[in-house]
Amino acid sequence: MLAIDGNLLDFKRLDLLALKESPVHRLDPRAKVLTTLVFILCVVSFDRYELAALLPFALYPVVLLALGDLPAGYIARKVAVVLPFAVMVGLFNPLFDRQVLLQLGPLDIWGGWLSCLSIVVRALLTAAAAIVLVAITGFPAICEALERLGMPRVFAVQLLFLYRYIFVLADEGGRVARARQLRACGTKGLGLRHFGPLVGHLLLRTWERAERVHMAMLARGFAGEVHTRRQGRFGAAEGAFLLGWGSLFVALRLYNLPHLLGQLLTGN
Repeated sequence: MLAIDGNLLDFKRLDLLALKESPVHRLDPRAKVLTTLVFILCVVSFDRYELAALLPFALYPVVLLALGDLPAGYIARKVAVVLPFAVMVGLFNPLFDRQVLLQLGPLDIWGGWLSCLSIVVRALLTAAAAIVLVAITGFPAICEALERLGMPRVFAVQLLFLYRYIFVLADEGGRVARARQLRACGTKGLGLRHFGPLVGHLLLRTWERAERVHMAMLARGFAGEVHTRRQGRFGAAEGAFLLGWGSLFVALRLYNLPHLLGQLLTGN
């Protein structure tokens, strides 16, 4: 129960970080969303064996982390959540791709290992960019930005409701876990045969809670539109942010910066 409540409060911290006042927080959400989309497209478009060329892209989340005064340790813990999934995706690559692409002394590096590391790096970069985007913008503002960029309103509202439903589910899960712990009388649990009814009861409780939340929203005038605390305006600062970062991403995609620096330092 304490773990569920703790994870819920930890997850809500992203919304609290989005309320800060900094130059990147005050930018129009559309500029930040478009810039992050360009970043993700450039990162995922690399060849499966590219590794060194991906490293300069870490500059983007690191700079936003510093400008937004975000806690680096907290963001790193959130990014690390995707690491096991990325490792599982690329874990079997060395078994099927044994072509030798690199030699380090007597050690032969297979293409499978390079593609595995490339998957992990790309997953970490895209996850870092997405989490930093939420931390400096807020998920409701992101949904509003997507709607203003052309996404159908019903999709933007459903996306926002899905995000909010996670908190409802986690809150009800904490209540159910607390009740289960009290009824266990100090034992480790009530057994697997009680797990199915417990999950069904959790879904019913969450559904009823969501219905009550929706009725309260309707009573307060909700009409299917996304409203945020900040009403941004796409101006010169937003244009410079999008153009500057977007140009850098395209340049890093077209030119392998670590390779060019290596040639410059070695004179080859």
